[in-house]
Amino acid sequence: MTMTVERTISTSASAADVLPYLADFRNATEWDAGTVSCERVSGDGGVGTKYRNVSKFAGNTVELEYTTEELADDRVVIVGRNDTTTSHDTITVRPEGTGASVTYRADFEFSGLARFIGPVMTPLLERLGDRTAAQLKEVLDRR
Repeated sequence: MTMTVERTISTSASAADVLPYLADFRNATEWDAGTVSCERVSGDGGVGTKYRNVSKFAGNTVELEYTTEELADDRVVIVGRNDTTTSHDTITVRPEGTGASVTYRADFEFSGLARFIGPVMTPLLERLGDRTAAQLKEVLDRR
């Protein structure tokens, strides 16, 4: 079972400033409403870099190991995995006037017993998407 959450925000920060900031996934503690901690465990920030991300979701602590799979001029793709979840996150940044448009898309794939509670998680993931979009805009606009 796969679920997708996607939000687009506009920010006054420039695309040239936004992409490197978001590509360093350690910054997720500032802009992702669910992230409690995120540390780089290997790599230099480029493709192949691994991060240990701890999030709070629906009252539970969830840990995923994320790997940067793509880093382009306008996009970063980072994939997180644990025993029950794969999160395929694509962040696209485009210039918009003097600022930028940022689209954050997360495709969640659940396995094992987690796939049976996926439908229950839809409203929770949507709320998390709304909170993260608001927080992302606020953080980027301050940059």
